Amino acid sequence: MLLNLDPVLTGQLLLALDEMGHGNAVVIADAHFTAAALAKKHLVDLPGLSSPRVLTAIRSVLVPDTYGPTLDLMECPDGLQPVQEELIEAARLDGEPYRLIERFAFYDMAAEAELIIRTGETRIYGNAIFRKGVTPVMPA
Repeated sequence: MLLNLDPVLTGQLLLALDEMGHGNAVVIADAHFTAAALAKKHLVDLPGLSSPRVLTAIRSVLVPDTYGPTLDLMECPDGLQPVQEELIEAARLDGEPYRLIERFAFYDMAAEAELIIRTGETRIYGNAIFRKGVTPVMPA
């Protein structure tokens, strides 16, 4: 266990997040998502955790991309779902817009992501794509 880190952030997950560059995407996927089939680079399993909880942990160590879309959600024909509202809140966009992406286009985007995290989220449409921003330089 490391100090001052969210316990959701495992060593494997931290390594994958650290290897990402600005603008790279991480997919936070629900338990129904085809994560293993789509993951080309990194796949991390976090069973038992909700998608919003995982995104909250990720936001504790990553800033959002400011040069393009930060958060994409899979479009639901029934409108925005409660789990999606929780994902928007967890992303802490500070007024920045999010996008709703058609289901199959979302899968295509997910296949290009640096990292897919498969959560234990059982609510449908509990998927998000978050893009990493430029990490601020800390003074020495």
